[in-house]
Amino acid sequence: MTENWLGRTLELEIGPVAHGGHCVSRVDGRVVFVRHGLPGERVRAEVTEDKGGSFCRADAVEVLSASEHRVAPPCPLATPGGCGGCDWQHADPGYQRSLKASVVAEQLRRLAGIERDVVVELLDGGPLGWRSRVRLIAGRDGRAGLREHHSHRVVPLDDCAIAVPGMLDVALAKRWRPGAELEVTSDGDGHTHLRELTTVHGRTRSRDLSGGVAVQHAAGRDWHLDAHGFWQVHPFAAETFAQLVGEWAEAPRGGVAWDLYAGVGLFASVLAGQVGPDGRVFAVESGRRAVSDGQRNLADLPQVSWRAGRVEHVLEGAPKPVDVVVLDPPRKGAGRAVVDAVAAGEPDRIVYVACDPAALARDLATFAEHGYTLTDLRAFDAFPMTHHVECVALLQ
Repeated sequence: MTENWLGRTLELEIGPVAHGGHCVSRVDGRVVFVRHGLPGERVRAEVTEDKGGSFCRADAVEVLSASEHRVAPPCPLATPGGCGGCDWQHADPGYQRSLKASVVAEQLRRLAGIERDVVVELLDGGPLGWRSRVRLIAGRDGRAGLREHHSHRVVPLDDCAIAVPGMLDVALAKRWRPGAELEVTSDGDGHTHLRELTTVHGRTRSRDLSGGVAVQHAAGRDWHLDAHGFWQVHPFAAETFAQLVGEWAEAPRGGVAWDLYAGVGLFASVLAGQVGPDGRVFAVESGRRAVSDGQRNLADLPQVSWRAGRVEHVLEGAPKPVDVVVLDPPRKGAGRAVVDAVAAGEPDRIVYVACDPAALARDLATFAEHGYTLTDLRAFDAFPMTHHVECVALLQ
């Protein structure tokens, strides 16, 4: 039986970065996933989680030999035992992108057998003040904050370095019912929207305290949508991804395109412009409010038809043959059922927008079984200071 190391302090050398915002070390035959360290450093690390087996988790609490890429975190809560919202504030922004590139390349190699050099590109706006949507929770004292990493403990906030400046002022100034969750969104016009969520007897109720309908701007259009529904969190992401999807999709005039996990139709609008009035864009989205918002925002594009439902359940009725498929699945990826259904449509091109490199790699491996090859890939630092990275892949 493995000895439980919880609370134990280990002196160790930190190895390579791993997916999830930590690095890998090894001690006495066990893997230790270390947060707040950087590859090549020597640290003292306190074990924060040990469920037995071959690995445990730890925080670097003292740096004995620092990496040249280490910097002072811009937020005082980005430390062991502090807020769990950021992973890499202790690394300079350029090195953060290098770490993320290593993770994407490793996931592609390990899960899809794809050897590819990866560069994570910088979006406009800088590494701070970019996050336009934040979900807070009220602690026992009623102060709003974020949870500690892998913990239910609420860390109260005075501000958040990665949030759009000023957007959290109202939420952080008040005291709330303990356990209440708060959704705060800053839209494309700089307006702040605040919603309170309370759960009583297993039922969650929402109440808009300010705003409710956000205005966003991308792909040459003004969008009016549920302020707390899906939209890219980084202010420059939607426009960047819409341009790239349009460049890679190359939907033919009069052709057929599918936009899967369509949200409010950002990519559908781009595809509609390519296929023209005589073409067809089949947009699928499970969120009924998003479908309603999409139908209203794209009312001037009758070539876009909408289906509300889970993608794997509605593709049987999709128009065929299809020329190009765009899909932007949730973090877990599309999965085999959706990949099989997409491949059955035999599109010439597939543009896959992914917010998780492991899920992307698994789905690319499944697409490969159907004869599709990754022909291009770009990665973007759409979530600076965190371990998250956005990828866009072209398959043919």
